[in-house]
Amino acid sequence: VFCINLALTKLTMKLTMKLTMKLTIVLLIALITLTTSFTPMTVRRSFSTSLHSDLPAVKKADFVNAVASKTGLTKVDSEAALAAVIDTITEEVAKGRKISMLGFGTFKLTERKERMGRNPKTGEQILIKASKTPTFSASKTFKEKCNH
Repeated sequence: VFCINLALTKLTMKLTMKLTMKLTIVLLIALITLTTSFTPMTVRRSFSTSLHSDLPAVKKADFVNAVASKTGLTKVDSEAALAAVIDTITEEVAKGRKISMLGFGTFKLTERKERMGRNPKTGEQILIKASKTPTFSASKTFKEKCNH
């Protein structure tokens, strides 16, 4: 696992260095455009239902193909750019930094306090440890696109 992670990290770094600023901007614009055209996914399934549950989920390969066709990049370059964007978001949010993308939304790290809960099997009270979780908050533009 370590060797695979190291190899992927080296490959991502090598590919990221090859991507120019213009390419990164084009990819972000394509990512925003593509994401706003897809059906919104329900995060809290227990509290709401998806409006389009009969539609199939968009898979990574389909997403990469869509980015490639919208940007004119090859599928390999599109996949590398997508991996670089996802890695950057993951690394920065894990460090506690907030990432805001105008017209798309904000990624940030949210802290959950320690609290008491119940074991559903036994009903016994248990202590749930404090934790941190990544969250995404959609921008007003993104929300409006989803509602039209």
